[in-house]
Amino acid sequence: MNKILVVFAAAVIACHAVPTTKQGEFNRYFVYTNANPRLPIEIIPGEITEESVSALFSSSNTTIIVHGHRGSVMTSLNPTVKDAFLRNQDINVIVVDWSTFASQTYSVAAGAVPSVGASLASVITALVGAKAIALNTLHLVGFDLGAHVVGFAGRNLDGKVARITGLSPAAQNWGSNSQRINKNDALYVEIIHTDAVGILGHGIGDPVGDVDFFVNGGTGQPGCFLNNYCSHNRAWEVFAATLTNNHLIGNQCGNWLQVTLNTCRGYSIAMGNNDFNKLGSGMFRVNTRRAYPF
Repeated sequence: MNKILVVFAAAVIACHAVPTTKQGEFNRYFVYTNANPRLPIEIIPGEITEESVSALFSSSNTTIIVHGHRGSVMTSLNPTVKDAFLRNQDINVIVVDWSTFASQTYSVAAGAVPSVGASLASVITALVGAKAIALNTLHLVGFDLGAHVVGFAGRNLDGKVARITGLSPAAQNWGSNSQRINKNDALYVEIIHTDAVGILGHGIGDPVGDVDFFVNGGTGQPGCFLNNYCSHNRAWEVFAATLTNNHLIGNQCGNWLQVTLNTCRGYSIAMGNNDFNKLGSGMFRVNTRRAYPF
């Protein structure tokens, strides 16, 4: 397997020596498939060729997962969502590790987002050129700051990615930022809000996708006991559940009052899953239980 390293060691890099416009160069990319669901294969961005990746990608469908602030390739989001994708589908899963910057202060991590997203887009372009993946069967999934990372990646690919799912996109520095994830970043953009209301909420509250799901009203998730961090993380937990059960159905809401009062009676659509042909627009409310599979 030419120029592909089967490694899994964390890179330790002194951030102060890194030019601020080059943060994305320190991204790492780990590939999982049904043939290697536990031990990933790392692809090196500058060494992607058709020869080097031809045997690595086993499916025409690909998902890329991007963690948020304080995350890494090993945090709960990645193994949980990755395993859910692989459990019932023949699919390639690429987990992006940008922990060199995500592990630092929020302001440093947030400042790295545009570069991290642009570098991800470059890797996607290389993989498309090597005939390993295709944009029309590509699903980008990002949590917290990672939601904005996949937004930047999609934007750098001219919005031609089939689908983006933003899981509780980070609010701080992004609430009114015109560069935040938005519905033009892919052919279909879905946002799952779980901690989006109130001054302590970690996620943005505005509808920014083609479809925005406000889970249990978008805040105060069942079982979280007023813990915003718990509610924030519930976004990737409920998303993972939809990949294996596809059972959480939302109804379209006409306004914020309907979202808040749980009186949404519009047409229904399934939240989450890996469907590349979803249609819909507007705000939707989904009600769940307090524990998996919700």
